[in-house]
Parts: sequence; structure tokens; C-alpha cells
Amino acid sequence: MRQRRGLVSCHKVRATLLSTKCKLAVSVPDLSLKMTLFMNACALLVNVLTLPLHIAEVIGLMSFYKRVFPLIVYKVTFSYNDKMNDNKRELFRNLDKFFPPKGSLRILELGCGSGANFEHYPTGCRITCIDPNPHFQKYLEKSMAKNDHLVYDSFIVASGENLKAVEDNSMDAVVCTLVLCSVQDTQKVLREAKRVLRPGGAFFFLEHVVSDPSSWIYFFQHVLQPFWYYFGDGCETTRATWKHLEAAGFSDLQLRHMQAPLFFMIKPHIVGYAVK
Repeated sequence: MRQRRGLVSCHKVRATLLSTKCKLAVSVPDLSLKMTLFMNACALLVNVLTLPLHIAEVIGLMSFYKRVFPLIVYKVTFSYNDKMNDNKRELFRNLDKFFPPKGSLRILELGCGSGANFEHYPTGCRITCIDPNPHFQKYLEKSMAKNDHLVYDSFIVASGENLKAVEDNSMDAVVCTLVLCSVQDTQKVLREAKRVLRPGGAFFFLEHVVSDPSSWIYFFQHVLQPFWYYFGDGCETTRATWKHLEAAGFSDLQLRHMQAPLFFMIKPHIVGYAVK
């Protein structure tokens, strides 16, 4: 009888353990689902709060910010460069690999902004600058004056999706930093970059991206994105840009993920270059 009770007890323990395992297996997806629903609800609330900004954009009242934004970027650039200087130096050291057999290294900078990368380019490079916002030119010229080791060919007002002013196979390198977060069509930008690169040329990138879905950064990137969009003039923190680079058909892709010493919303970064 004592032995039978022991067997019954063992069965109860085993059944309890199995039940606990089942509950745990169910609770993890449930928790994930609840967090997703909570995240979406919070994002919806922020969307509602930013509705006046959306209306202002639709009727054209936000156009004044196009004039203010270059000044903000110019000021922020100093802080960003201080914190990311080593990463930029390491990235652009690879430009030496793409010098042509004769002549200067030809660089096209997409979304050049205020010229935050100029100090890292090798002496004698020929730079073509492209940005859709013409109000950057004043700040761009300040950077050009400080970096007279470079030759500046032109400043073209155009988007990265439309580089018709640049000839096929005419560039040794295309540089794109903190730009793919705000373009309308990432795939089209990459196609245009490949078109203007000579065979064997390279596309250089340094971009903030979406965080790991299990992180709180991911949560707040999605919740605060509606507000961030207007603050950053179309910037999105929720893009998995590396997937577009992997699918773009470059012959070689050197890419690494990193956590930048920056504001938590833009901590996750990718950096590297892709060879045509």
C-alpha cells in the first residue's frame, strides 16, 4: 500500500511538471502577443497626438522646417562626429582600396547634408554632393572651406532615387551615411548607386537601424516613431536596412552591426561597404 501511494505521488509530481511546462510554453507567446498589442496601442496614441503635425504637413505648413532642419543637422553633426569619429575613420580608411589606376578618387555623397564626412576623405578626392534639401548649401560651403584638401565638383539638388544628373559607371565610391533611414525607396536608391558606380567601385554606408525585437529599444522605436518622423524630417527608426543591402546584388558585402554611443533610439547601427 505504501509502495502504491508512492507510485501515485510520483505520477502526480510528473503530471504537475508536465502541466507547468505546458503553461510556460503557452505563456511566452501570450506575453509576446500582449507586448505587441500594447506597443501598437501606444504607437496609435502617439499617432493621434501627432495628428496636428500630419495635417500641417499635408497642407504645407511644415515646409518652414525644411529651412530649419539643416541648421539642426549642422549643430548635431559636431556631437555625432565626436562620438563616432573612430568608426568613421575605420570605415573610410577602406576608400584607399578603390582608387582608380589613374587620376583622383571620385566620390558621390548621397544626402551630403552639411558635409560631416569630408574630414575623413583622402587628400585630392573629387566630391560630387547630392541632397534633396537646397537649404543645406550654406552649411555645406562652411565644411568645404574647412576641408580644402578635397576638390568639390558640384552640389546637385536631387533625391537618392533619382541620380539622372550622374553618368553610368562614373564614380569610384558612393557614400551614404544616415540617409537610408529617410529615403522614400531604399531599393531604388541602391539601384541608382550601383548604376553610377564603376565596376569594382564601392557603396559606403553608416546607418541607424531597427533594434532586436526582444529589446525595449525596439518597443520605443515603434511607439515614438510617429513623433520622430517629424522631428527628423522623414527619418524612420524602424528600418531593417541591412536586408535591402543583402538583397541588392553587390558582388561583396562587408557589413557589421554595432551599438553606437548615442541616444537610445538610434543606438543600433550598421556600418560597412558593398562592392559592385
